[in-house]
Amino acid sequence: MLKNSKAFSSFSTNDAKKTGDFYRQTLGLEVEESDMEGMPFLTIKLSTGGEVIVYPKPGHEPATFTVLNFPVDDIDQAVDELAKRGVRFLQYEGDIKTDEKGIARDSGGPLIAWFEDPGGNILSVLQEQ
Repeated sequence: MLKNSKAFSSFSTNDAKKTGDFYRQTLGLEVEESDMEGMPFLTIKLSTGGEVIVYPKPGHEPATFTVLNFPVDDIDQAVDELAKRGVRFLQYEGDIKTDEKGIARDSGGPLIAWFEDPGGNILSVLQEQ
């Protein structure tokens, strides 16, 4: 039934302006701003042709899981470049322990580093091993 639907993901933020600037200026993504009944909505254009909608929400609480993953060819290069742009990577202990750069290298999955957008939503860059 939904096989041919152009599905998209969405999540909320507490500040559409800061969030739009972050995705556009810090991450280098194409972001369109629109207005629906006086509320700013962001459409983040992905290189796959997909889109993610970000909307302001009163009482916004950040997602406690990764909402958007960015596969990269070289995670160290991506982390270094994002860090130069002011991105701070999250540090974890335990099964997904991260190194000093914030990269989980021995979790049994891809090399991955997590960071937050201005609304506190969790994003990642990851590299298949």
